[in-house]
Amino acid sequence: MKYLITGGGGQLGFDVRRDLLHRDVSESDVAAPSSKELDITDARAVEKYIGIFQPNVIIHCAAYTNVDGAESDQEACRKVNVEGTRNLVRAAEKVDAKIIYISTDYVFDGESAEPYEIDAKTNPKSVYGQTKYEGEEIVREYPKHFIVRIAWIFGINGRNFVKTMLRVANDRDEVAVVDDQIGSPTYTVDLAKFLVDLSKTEKYGIYHATNEGFCSWAEFTEEIYKNAGLDTKVKKVSTEEYIELAGKPQAKRPKFSKLSKDSIEQNGFERLPAWQDAVKRYIAELKKEGEL
Repeated sequence: MKYLITGGGGQLGFDVRRDLLHRDVSESDVAAPSSKELDITDARAVEKYIGIFQPNVIIHCAAYTNVDGAESDQEACRKVNVEGTRNLVRAAEKVDAKIIYISTDYVFDGESAEPYEIDAKTNPKSVYGQTKYEGEEIVREYPKHFIVRIAWIFGINGRNFVKTMLRVANDRDEVAVVDDQIGSPTYTVDLAKFLVDLSKTEKYGIYHATNEGFCSWAEFTEEIYKNAGLDTKVKKVSTEEYIELAGKPQAKRPKFSKLSKDSIEQNGFERLPAWQDAVKRYIAELKKEGEL
């Protein structure tokens, strides 16, 4: 099996590559180009790259993920998340490769009272969410597809919420964190394992893959500080209060991002571990790598 991982320089792409190599997949059978090495918005470049490499599986991690920036730079966001995805699907079809498309909880409006099932009505409220949904629609047209919706990811390679919270704790006794947005943190190590397991099957369709359990951003932060041995206090605030404190507008974020992971079990896969366990292992990884 030959694997192409788009967004190889990002958090998730890094851990997908690492997982594959840990499974004794040859380095020559794994291509994980960064956005500079493969511009997915360039249709000819994508077709040429895939035509030469001939992957059996494309794990599409690359995306425009600046949620607030997307509101003012819609064209750039659309170019990557929609046109880039279309280019990959067309190229995948030519070499008969499976494609795993990484989507997001932002395709939902966050107004549900129950965890979102995989077939729940989508209703994105941000430019980012809308473009990721349009990417889903493109991928659905190709039979050999997996759509994996994720949320709140953190990993060793790159910036994320955990690293930000640890950094701000260095010079503050108290940190204000949103407490009315609920979801599931997701460790890229655990997600990468699931994606690789998925890639070895033909159980196509939609999956929700986040670590087990739910929390608010504030509760997430408390768990981060507990595991890092920090005394920094977490001041729980509403989304509206946080926006006022930040002093600048933000894209609309889903307040309720509970995703039902039933499809994982129904298709014979293991659910991801509890998010608290994931945070504990991630803090240990940061310490091991000298980042904490």
